[in-house]
Amino acid sequence: MKFKIYLLGTIFILFISCKKEKHIEVTTDEYHASIDNVIQIMIHDIFSPPVASRIFVYPNIAAYEIIAQNNKNYTSLQHQLKGLDSIPVLDQKSGVNIPLAALIAHMEVSKQLVFSEELVEKFRDSLYKKWGDENSDEFEVSKEYGLKVAERIKKWMGKDNYKQTRTFPKFSVFANQPGRWQPTPPAYMDAVEPHWGEIRTLVLDSASQFKPIPALPFSLDKNSPFYKQIIEVYNISLDMKKKGDSCDEIKMAQFWDCNPYVSVSQGHMMFAKKKISPGAHWMGIVKIACKKTNADFDKTVFAYTKTSIGMFEAFISCWDEKYRSNVIRPETVINQHIDENWKPALQTPPFPEYTSGHSVLSTVASTILTSIFGDNFSFVDNSELPFGLPSRSFKSFDSASKEAAMSRFYGGIHYRAAIENGMVQGKQVGDFVVTKLKMNK
Repeated sequence: MKFKIYLLGTIFILFISCKKEKHIEVTTDEYHASIDNVIQIMIHDIFSPPVASRIFVYPNIAAYEIIAQNNKNYTSLQHQLKGLDSIPVLDQKSGVNIPLAALIAHMEVSKQLVFSEELVEKFRDSLYKKWGDENSDEFEVSKEYGLKVAERIKKWMGKDNYKQTRTFPKFSVFANQPGRWQPTPPAYMDAVEPHWGEIRTLVLDSASQFKPIPALPFSLDKNSPFYKQIIEVYNISLDMKKKGDSCDEIKMAQFWDCNPYVSVSQGHMMFAKKKISPGAHWMGIVKIACKKTNADFDKTVFAYTKTSIGMFEAFISCWDEKYRSNVIRPETVINQHIDENWKPALQTPPFPEYTSGHSVLSTVASTILTSIFGDNFSFVDNSELPFGLPSRSFKSFDSASKEAAMSRFYGGIHYRAAIENGMVQGKQVGDFVVTKLKMNK
């Protein structure tokens, strides 16, 4: 009897010992889920597209800096990104689980950047419980290191001038100056992020490094280039309406709308339809590419990080031009001088027209994704399924970005010049990021 008890006790001890030593496997799906969770919170909290790019970039950099310390294929971004240095050194003998620490850092920095922190905590705590049950020792040491890196990234991002721009004056609208941007219906919102060009760039020398050619001078002369581009927007919208629901240009515009705040008026009531931002759409494409290629955890973090850095730079470069040129939107000009009842296919976003944000952002994102996954990378984009829109197929990232850019023309919210010059601007920014950042050893 004593022998049996002793034997059972020994087995029990061995069972507990084995359970404690179980290695925690952190999957790429969990990293994708963390980003998806943040996107849902961003929809809930209604962040503008430029601010959304900031919410993407810093958490991904935090995760990347951890995996770069233990992977021979990737190089740290220290001293490559402005002001980023002295990341806490990883003790290789400490037993830190690198993917685990990286995901913890991602969630911690994300929590700092959104309003609904409790929604990040809810997602985080469900993972914390699972990891703690699997191996509490490995979880605790990995958590400690992940939080150290997160704190360093938070201090660094706090110096990017974002807090200061919250106190800067609102954009001044001068209705008596023809050609300048004015708020548009139905909400007539104030101009979004007029000082975003003053945010610290990460890779670019300055916000105006790739300043596009000047916008066409405003003119209502029917023979002027500006008036001709107004009429082009107006005429194409009439042609699309004749085609009705079968019009692919309208479907294209709706697919790439990505307006995080669409105002809907019903009688005396006004409410908002919430959607993803354009940056979130391209984060969804990163996910699609990673899954299609079965990218491992480290390459997944790398792809998200490099793309989000490019998008962050894209918004700074584009917004710098938007508030320098202050070009009036097609809806305002057409309503005032051509057709007072005309409405664009998409709701006009609340900021100046030139250059097109979708054109700059999408070209940057596609340039970076092509550098990672190659040209002629075909994929099915299902990013808009949650919003009731069918998937669209693309032969390459470049073809997707060109469609995203032209969708703004078909949506009636941009002139052709803003799209074409925006794509040039985006290519310049994207190529610069790809060339300057040395992330692959």
